[in-house]
Amino acid sequence: MNLIKYRPNRMLSLFNDSWDRFFDSFFEDFPVVTMKNPAVDVKEDENGYLMEVELPGLTDKDIEVKVEGNLLTLSSKKNEEKEEKKNDYVLKERKSYSFSRSFVLPENVSAKEIAAEFKNGLLTLNVPKTEKAKPKLLEIKVK
Repeated sequence: MNLIKYRPNRMLSLFNDSWDRFFDSFFEDFPVVTMKNPAVDVKEDENGYLMEVELPGLTDKDIEVKVEGNLLTLSSKKNEEKEEKKNDYVLKERKSYSFSRSFVLPENVSAKEIAAEFKNGLLTLNVPKTEKAKPKLLEIKVK
């Protein structure tokens, strides 16, 4: 004799699964635009740090760079609105992009001298080290 477990909600579950598949397949052709935290590369040399941030689709007016204490924050908020009218159809779309990314600056940098340049979707930040932080070569004579 085989026993079958009684599941009173089985039909409801099958119904819900069918609707989920229907809506998932219906909306899969619509693009969803999201903006994740941008990719950041940081390089260090004896003079300071070079930060490169990929920000495609933005302009220099969309980007905010600020330093508060020892915290460097990069952020952006961009809203787009598009309206099209063709025959009897009206299409109105809105997009909103935003991100905020913060970095703790080391004590050996000069926050007042940070320089930023934005070109072709790439934000470049030069974060110079202070004079006392730059390594100095000392020769020690052996006796």
